[in-house]
Amino acid sequence: MLFTPPDRTRSHHPSDLRRDARRFHHPDLTRLQGWKSMKAEADIPEGSWDEERRWALRMGLTGADSIEDKSIPTFARGELPHYAGINTFLKAPYAEDVTEVKDYDATVLGIPFDGGTTYRPGTRFGPQGVRKISALYTPYNYEMGIDLREQMTLCDAGDVFTIPANIEKSFDQISRAVSHVFSSGSLPVMIGGDHSIGFPCVRGIAGCTSKKIGIVHFDRHADIQEKDLDERMHTTPWFHSTNLPNVPARNLVQVGIGGWQVPREAVKVARERETNIITMSDMERMGVDRTAEMALEMAWDGVDMVYMSFDIDSIDCGFVPGTGWPEPGGFLPREALSLASKVAAEGICGMELVEVSPPYDTSDITALMGTRVIVDVLGSLVASGRLGAHKAHIDKPVTIPHGDFEGKRWSNAT
Repeated sequence: MLFTPPDRTRSHHPSDLRRDARRFHHPDLTRLQGWKSMKAEADIPEGSWDEERRWALRMGLTGADSIEDKSIPTFARGELPHYAGINTFLKAPYAEDVTEVKDYDATVLGIPFDGGTTYRPGTRFGPQGVRKISALYTPYNYEMGIDLREQMTLCDAGDVFTIPANIEKSFDQISRAVSHVFSSGSLPVMIGGDHSIGFPCVRGIAGCTSKKIGIVHFDRHADIQEKDLDERMHTTPWFHSTNLPNVPARNLVQVGIGGWQVPREAVKVARERETNIITMSDMERMGVDRTAEMALEMAWDGVDMVYMSFDIDSIDCGFVPGTGWPEPGGFLPREALSLASKVAAEGICGMELVEVSPPYDTSDITALMGTRVIVDVLGSLVASGRLGAHKAHIDKPVTIPHGDFEGKRWSNAT
């Protein structure tokens, strides 16, 4: 029998065989999200971006002769550069005249109020913090294949004039502002502020419609007791919201609740009112898809609209240190973003992002996360075609008078 010597030029170690298998494996790239998103970008229009560049040159003057990119103005206007300019949310147009919000699909409202805080203050600076870091973003999301500038209209109406020493007067101001935006048909997007603003925000919407409203609430805390420290604080918004005639308690769904910071007073109210709580461990066991499906089933059961409340402390405090009441064991960022997007995909009548506290933030990462929640929700609404679905239910719009003034402020112009 003829002896054949082994082939010393090839290794027969199992790891080498695996490498060989990979080397000759040709995956179907068309199944990857990256490939699909790359192809989808070509179908997104660019007209609004071209308009933005022309606007910047009109408002900021043409650039110096040495500038080769002739779309760059002398004065910074619009999205670029990200480090310059006076920040609105996502560098969107500032609706200084709030009667103009009717011209936009969605309107951002800052609510700088932390009078309902029971531990660490500072969320009154939340709107400023979120707006500042939002300049880091573009309106385009590669994975979603969405460009907010091209596929929707957005403005920033500035901040509600809250009264630092008076909770109830501030609540009245907040409800009035939200009702104005909602009545115009624009989707109200509120940046808090502590979580006490949840009640006046919902009240502002509920007063403009006879239809029923469900609530999906992301949080580590139940926030449904009647009072805290003898006032309607940031631990009480859902007790008072579900007292409204068209906001049924049975359609309140709270996702992510758990840990050592849920007062028993809140649990008693949740039990009495038969609200719905999905704990963090429930979500972990069921997974993101099933959790979102269950939350939507309960929130939408027998109602016409759903409101979203997103407390930034629902995310594990290792990722969001800048909040008034941090709690370990919360959502991972990817889980939170996926859940919020899935809920938004069915349509919402408004949303709030609360409890960002810049004085406790590190490198703006909490405000950055809050910004991401908002833009993902807007992107999901656009992608699903549900942006503006709330307009059909505005059957009791309010009209708020404005003052009389002619001319330009701080100006010599006639």
